[in-house]
Amino acid sequence: MSQRAAGPSKGDKAMPRLGINIDHVATLREARGEDYPSIVEAANTCFINGADQITIHLREDRRHIQDTDVEAVSLVCKRHLKLFNLEMGINQEILEIAVTVAPNWVCIVPERREEMTTEGGVDLLDPETFSKVKSGIEYLRERVPDLKISLFLQADPSILEKAVLLEADAVEIHTGDYARAHLNGENFSSYLDSFQQAADYLNSKGVGVHAGHGLTDQSVVPLLAVGEFVEYNIGHWIICRSVFDGLGSVVKDLKNLFGQKFS
Repeated sequence: MSQRAAGPSKGDKAMPRLGINIDHVATLREARGEDYPSIVEAANTCFINGADQITIHLREDRRHIQDTDVEAVSLVCKRHLKLFNLEMGINQEILEIAVTVAPNWVCIVPERREEMTTEGGVDLLDPETFSKVKSGIEYLRERVPDLKISLFLQADPSILEKAVLLEADAVEIHTGDYARAHLNGENFSSYLDSFQQAADYLNSKGVGVHAGHGLTDQSVVPLLAVGEFVEYNIGHWIICRSVFDGLGSVVKDLKNLFGQKFS
């Protein structure tokens, strides 16, 4: 297997990237069918206050992010010389949009129209799903040579082995169950152990290790202490907290948190 994009070496504690998912700015806009709040203003505000990346999910049902948002966010990212991460399922129409826009990253996620939010990771153990993802990755890489691809997966060793076979540049570990346990005051040590084991394996294979789903400023701290994730994508909590504190303030505080030392 070619070593496409290694994460940091063991012990490298460089500050991880902070990716801000701004889908729910669009959720507010679509709730009333207005032109506000502005996705472009949201992306600009995030970058001005320290974000390293903007993440959006173009869903098949277009429940929040619209096709025009993808190009608009891409332009903002280019203007700030920052990263653009497009989350997507393997859908031909959306594959074509990704090829046209050519983001820095594509994160392949599972998608069911009836779900409230993304549930779990891509089931690469299912042969049909594996084949579909493989074809989608090949399609994207043939047409966007510099594109990096991550897979949104559970921290399951058998699933991570499939990600290596697909030569993913990174795996974004689904942190939703961990985040819920943290929020409920439950013991979450088993999740941290599984994340560490996943990171050890992925790093040994030259695959980057990202984290995302359900994280808050509180639940991200134990993960920062683990120190293995090179990128975090956080969205829903940020937009919710912004109702009270403002988007710029929330992003700035979170970025400052990322700069602290944890043990």
